[in-house]
Amino acid sequence: MPTVRSFTVLPTLPDILKDLDIIARNMFWSWNSEFLELFKRIDSDLWSASGHNPVKMLGSVSQAKLDELALNQGFLGQLKRANEKLKSYFEKPTWYENVCSKCDNPTIAYFSAEFGVHECLPIYAGGLGILAGDHLKSASDLGVPLVGVGLLYQKGYFRQYLNIDGWQQEIYVENDFYNMPIELVRKESGRPLTISVEYPGRCVIAQIWCVSIGRVKLYLLDTNVHANSPIDRMITSSLYGGDRELRIRQEIMLGIGGLKALTAMGIIPTVCHMNEGHAAFMALERIRELRTTENMTFDEAVEATSAGNVFTIHTPVKAGLDEFRVELMDKYFGGYFPKLGINRKRFLGLGRILPDDDSEPFKMPILALRLSSSTNGVSKLHGQISRGIWGSLWPGIPRNEVPIISITNGIHIKNWISDEIDSLYERYLGLNWSEEAMDKSLWESIDQIPDEEFWRMHQRCKEQLIVFARNRLKAQMQRRGTYHTELNHAEEVLDPEALTIGFARRFASYKRGNLLLKDPRRIINLLTDQDRPLQIIFAGKAHPKDTEGKDIIRQIIHFANQNNVRRRVVFLEDYNIDIARFLVRGVDVWLNNPRRPMEASGTSGMKAAVNGVLNMSTSDGWWCEGYTQDGGWVIGVGENYEDNDYQDLVESQAIYDMLENEVIPLFYTRSADNLPRAWIRRIKNSIKWIAPRFNTHRMVAEYTQRFYNPSAAKWRYLTEESCARAKAFSNWKS
Repeated sequence: MPTVRSFTVLPTLPDILKDLDIIARNMFWSWNSEFLELFKRIDSDLWSASGHNPVKMLGSVSQAKLDELALNQGFLGQLKRANEKLKSYFEKPTWYENVCSKCDNPTIAYFSAEFGVHECLPIYAGGLGILAGDHLKSASDLGVPLVGVGLLYQKGYFRQYLNIDGWQQEIYVENDFYNMPIELVRKESGRPLTISVEYPGRCVIAQIWCVSIGRVKLYLLDTNVHANSPIDRMITSSLYGGDRELRIRQEIMLGIGGLKALTAMGIIPTVCHMNEGHAAFMALERIRELRTTENMTFDEAVEATSAGNVFTIHTPVKAGLDEFRVELMDKYFGGYFPKLGINRKRFLGLGRILPDDDSEPFKMPILALRLSSSTNGVSKLHGQISRGIWGSLWPGIPRNEVPIISITNGIHIKNWISDEIDSLYERYLGLNWSEEAMDKSLWESIDQIPDEEFWRMHQRCKEQLIVFARNRLKAQMQRRGTYHTELNHAEEVLDPEALTIGFARRFASYKRGNLLLKDPRRIINLLTDQDRPLQIIFAGKAHPKDTEGKDIIRQIIHFANQNNVRRRVVFLEDYNIDIARFLVRGVDVWLNNPRRPMEASGTSGMKAAVNGVLNMSTSDGWWCEGYTQDGGWVIGVGENYEDNDYQDLVESQAIYDMLENEVIPLFYTRSADNLPRAWIRRIKNSIKWIAPRFNTHRMVAEYTQRFYNPSAAKWRYLTEESCARAKAFSNWKS
C-alpha cells in the first residue's frame, strides 16, 4: 500500500534567509540560472544529491551551514538580487496585457495527463509532458491567464536500468510530495480541500496539490488518502501503468475530477484545453454541470460547452490513442450518461466514428473532437495527416476543409539552453532577448557572435557532457557489479574532439533507434576512423509493455559492448530532463529518424538547435518546417514506403552516405586557426531560422490568438442570459 504521508524534521531558516523558502516553492527558478546558482552555492553536493530539488535540499542542509550563510554578505546579496528578480517578474507588464487588453479576463484550464516541469517533480514520461511543462512556463512569461490540471502520481513514471544482457528493467520509486516544491490546497480551516468523484458503487476522494510555475498555477489531484480503499488510492499511483481499467479510472479522475477541483476552488474556466484525449471526459462533466445549473437539454449544453473546448491531438500512432471496451464504459458510465440527458446508444456514439457500430470501442480522441470547437495537430504535416485520419467525422467535407488546423509545437528556450550560450545571447542579442524570442529580426544578430567565441562555448558544453556521461556510465557499471578493473573503461569513453551524434527519445519501434546500426560494417568504419572518428550517445526508455522497443535497446547495448567500438558508443540509462539537458547542449549532431509520417512533431531537435547543435532527420513532424538547406540535413525527400524493411535499408544507406560525404567532412574541415568555420556558419543559419519559429512563446501566443480568445468570446456570447443563445442555436439546428 502506498505511503500516505511522511514527516521530516527540518532545520530552521534564519529570518534573513526566509526568502529562500519562497523562491524554492515557485518553479520560476527552474528556468533562471541565477536561482540555480544560488541553490548550488548553498551546497553543490547536496544540490546534486537532492535531485536538484531546492525544497528537499533546504530540509537536509545542516543548521550550521544555514547559520553560516546568514552571515555571508556575498550570499545575502545574491539572495536579495534573486528575490528582487522574482518580484519584478510579477510586477512588469506582460505580452497578454499589451496584445489582448480588450479581452474580458478569460480563464483557460489546460488539462494534461503528464507535466514535465522539472526532474525534481517526476510526473512525466516523455514529449507530451515536456511540452505541457514548457506550455505553462511560456504562459507564465506571456501573462496568459491559464491554470494547469493534472494528476499527482505517487510513483511517477518508471525508473529504467538495464541488466547485464541489455534488457530494460523497470522500478517504481515513491515520491515524497512533502519534500517537493508543491503544496496542498487547503480550506480556511487549514484542512486539505478535497473533491468527490462517483465511481461504480462508491465515491472516490481526491485532495488537490498546487505547483507554482511563475504566474501560473498547476493543480494536481491525488487519491492516495485514508478515506479511499486501497484500490482507489492506486488511481494516482503511476503514470501509464496498469491495465485498461486503471487507465479509465485515471482519466475519469483527470477529466471529471479535474473540473470538479477547479469548481471547488472557485475557478470557473472559460476555455478548457485538452492536451491529447486523456482528459476528454472533462467535456462530459462540463455538459453535466451546465445542464444542472441552467436546466438545458444535452444538445443545448453541447452547443455552449463545445464553444469553450479546445483539443490538441498529438499522435497518429494507434497505440497512443486511448480507447475503451464497451463493457468498461458501461461499468463506469452506466449511472453517468442519464445525468447528461441521453440514452446509452447516443452516449457510446460520442466516442465512435460510426455511432451505430456496436463493435467499435469508445475512442477518447473522437469524444474530444465531437465536443470541441477548435482542434489542432502539432505540426503542418501532422495537421494534414489528422484531417485524413479523422475526416470521416465530417461527412461530405473535403479533406482540406476538415476543421483541424496546425499549431506547430515549440520549446521554452530559456529552460533548455546552457548558461554558456545564454551569456552569448545576452551579450549579442540583448539582456532581454528571451522576452523577444518570437521576433525574427532579433535572431539576425547571431551573425555578430565571433566564431571563436561560439566554438569555445560549444566545446565547453561538449566537455561537460562527456564528464557527465562518463560519471553516469561508471555508476551504471557499478550497479551491475562490474569488476573494479573494468570501471576504468568508463573513464576512457568519448573524445571531446570527435564528431558526436546524439539520439535520445522514447524507444518506440517507429522511431527506429537502431537504424544507424543497420549496416554494422559501415558504421564501425566510421566509429573507428583514426583521423575523423564518429561517436554516438544514446538514451531513452521503452514502454514497459513494448517488447520490440526493449529489444532495440538491447541491440544497441550488444553493439556498444564490442571491443572495437566500446569507447565510441554509450547508452545512458534512465533518460530524464537532466540527461536531456546535457545531451542537447553538448552533442554536435542531433539524429532523428522516425518513419514518416509517424512523428507528429517532436521537440528535442528544437532544443538541440537553440544550443548550437545541427539536426539530421527524416522529413517528418516539425522538421518538414524546420529544415533549411544551409541549416541541417534531411534524410530522404519525404517519400512514404509500404515495405518497412526496404525503407530501413534505403534510409540507413542515405544516413551513411550523408555522414561520409557531407557531415563528417564539414565538421573536420578546419581553418588555419583550427575552427570549423563552415560548420559554425551552418549552426548560425540553423539558429536564425529555428529559434524564432519553434519556441513555446510563439506557440502559446498562437493558441491564445487563434483558439483561447475566440473560444472565450464564443463561450460568453452563448452563455449570457442563462444560455439563451445556446438554447436558440440548438433549437434552430434541430
